[in-house]
Order: sequence, then C-alpha cells, then structure tokens
Amino acid sequence: MKSIPNSSTGQPARASRRALVKATAAVSGASALGFPMISRAQAKPIKVGMPTILSGRVAQLGTSARNGVMMEVEKFNAAGGLGGRPIEMVIRDSKGTPQEAARVSRELINSDGCEVLFDCEASSGAFAVHEVARDLGVLCIHNLSETSSLSADPKLRIPNAFRVARQGIHDSIAGAAYAANVAKAKNLRRWMTCGPDYAYGRDATSQFVDYLKRFNPQVEFIGEAWPKLFQPDYTEVITKILQAKPQALYSCLWGGDLTSYIDQGNIYALFASLQFFAVNMADYTALTVVKNLPPGIHSGNRYIVSFPKTAANAAWGEGYRAKYKEYPTNWSWEAATGIHFLTAAMKKTNSVDTKKMSDALRGMKIDSPFGADGTLTMRAEDQTLIGYALGWGTTIAKEPYVPTVVPGDWKQILELEAEWKKTMKYT
Repeated sequence: MKSIPNSSTGQPARASRRALVKATAAVSGASALGFPMISRAQAKPIKVGMPTILSGRVAQLGTSARNGVMMEVEKFNAAGGLGGRPIEMVIRDSKGTPQEAARVSRELINSDGCEVLFDCEASSGAFAVHEVARDLGVLCIHNLSETSSLSADPKLRIPNAFRVARQGIHDSIAGAAYAANVAKAKNLRRWMTCGPDYAYGRDATSQFVDYLKRFNPQVEFIGEAWPKLFQPDYTEVITKILQAKPQALYSCLWGGDLTSYIDQGNIYALFASLQFFAVNMADYTALTVVKNLPPGIHSGNRYIVSFPKTAANAAWGEGYRAKYKEYPTNWSWEAATGIHFLTAAMKKTNSVDTKKMSDALRGMKIDSPFGADGTLTMRAEDQTLIGYALGWGTTIAKEPYVPTVVPGDWKQILELEAEWKKTMKYT
C-alpha cells in the first residue's frame, strides 16, 4: 500500500506514526524513571462536599468552620496535595434545617461529584447527613455535632462515618466535676437548668445533672427551662428563673442563643443573683459578642488562644486571626481537625477510597495543637474523637477572658463514659 505524504513535512504518515510511538515510549520511560510528570487524572481535584449553616442567626457556625477548613486545605494544597491532586472544597448552605442538610448532601455527592462528605452541621442537621452517608456509602466526617448518641449509639453507627468534635458526655463529666467543687465551696444547693430544646440540649443537660448529683449529692434541681432553638425572646424564661430563686443555673445554650440570653438576662440583673455555669461561654463567638460580659461566669472552654497554654495552640490561633481578622471559634478548631484527620488518612493510604481511609482513621493518633497532651485520637471502638483539651474557669470582661482554666481529667472522663455507655445499653 502506498504511503500518503504528510502535508507539512513531505514524509510518509507511517513514519510520523513510528515517531509518535517512539515519543510515547520515551515519555512512559521517563515517568517510570521518576521524572516529575503528572497526568491529568492525577491532577484531578479531590472534591470534598461540606454542608453547613451559612445564613441566619448561627451563620457564624458555618463561616468560622469554613475558615478553619480553608486555612488547612490551603496548606495541604501548597505542599502538593495528594500526589499532585489538590483538595477542592464544595460548600453548600443548609440554612440550618435538617431537610436541607440532607438534600444538599445528596446533591454534593450525586451532582457535584464529591468523594467525601465533610459535615459541618449542628447536631440538628448532622443526623440527617449521617443517614445520607449510610445510604450512599461515602466517607463522612462529622465535625461539629456534639450529641453523644451520634457515635455512641451502636444502632446509629456506620463504618464510614467518624466524629471529629467534642462530645456532650465528655463536657458534662468535666463540667459537673468542676461545678461540684464550686458548689461545695460556695454551698450552692438549689439549682436550675436552661437548655435548648433539641437533641444536644436535652442530652447535655441530663448528663450534667446526673453527674453533678453524683459528685455532690447535696444539690437539688428545683426547675428547668427549655427555650426553642434560635428563640428571639427569653423574657418568660428569665422571669421563671428569677421567681424560683435558684442559687446556681446551668445552661448549654450556644452561639447567638447564648449571647442573646445573656444580654437579655443583664437587663433583669439575672447574673447578679446566682452563679451561672455556661458550658459554651468560653468561645470568642460568645465572649466578644455579649454587650456587657458579666464577670465570674463559670464556663467550659470552647476555643481560646490561652488554653491549652502551649506555643502550638497560640500560634494556630494567632495565625487564624492574622488571616481572617478575628479569633477562631470552637467550630474553627473542630473543622480544622477534621481536615487534619482526612489528609492524614489520604496520605497513609495514598487514596481517597472510602474503605481504605475508614480503616486508616479507625484508631488513628495525630499530633495536634488542640490535644490535652499535644495529640488527638480517633477512638476505634466508636469512631469518635478523644483527648482534646477541655476545662473550666471563670470569665473576666477583657482579654484573656478566662485567665485560669482548670483542665478536665481524661482518666475520669473515660472511666465514667464507659459506665454511661453500659447504662445506656450502648455496649
């Protein structure tokens, strides 16, 4: 058969084909010898879908979580990503409703091509995202939900979902131990509670009450209040508390609900008449927003630069502040930690395969500025975070806001948590 000349060279096309084959072989050989050549497939971004709340009263939950995520994703990508593949975050607003959280989560996987669900919902939406992960079988990392049953209840547990967030049961044990000591010192016997009326609020309040009674049997609870999530007016709740005249009040209100409650409580001099224990107070999203922060509020830490009192934590907090012109929140460090665990699993397995990464995450221990001892562990048995820094102290109205923090005892926390799981028939 006669060769057809190449129009640009005058040489037969067959010769051109031979040259192309040789060139292709040379490229393959160069790659095999270790030359830094990245194929299009290798450079394809790893899409990570993040449902969160970006509008409404608690939009700061989503924006500060997003900031923590992007700060760590940018570091990972700048270091070369996963074999040249960068992470691309695809972030959607759930508007704070479980139905929308479920809808956008499905869309992120089925329509946007995301390979991982990076859940940054409050507990109200996290359970909805969890069921989407169960149905679709993708790796899911819950970063902000603190309702203990999400990971503790074996009926809810799935092999591809992990919680990288603090837990209500942990905070309740540490908080009750601290509160019991204060109650004994100040002879605080008459208590009330005020918690948001949904899963997290009910669980955290019940657990705190149980452990406070255990640590100090002399206390009695004379009443409770359950404002709705995102309730705008707390007059009725505050009036009820003032009429009951408790010596101490426990609350797990958070974010905008907590700051509104304190601002409205100040009008009635509520905090001058009792000792207030607010587990979610020591977070810049609350400390810097309250118009007149009452001194002496007892609070669990959420995120403050001064606790844990380490160079690594201070550097991370100040780095965040320099980048975003505000201090990080509890949601920031939790979401950042989620990225730390996700990228560690990617590097360990050199993949984004759900099963491989799930196997790697189970029992994983990483260095972290947020660890009580400089490390964090993803506990294998229930795929949840342990070992993070937690403690309680009292507020002042200016930096550092909570100058002294009494650390929680993780040995005690883990022992009592194991007992609680047996009581709940979780083990």
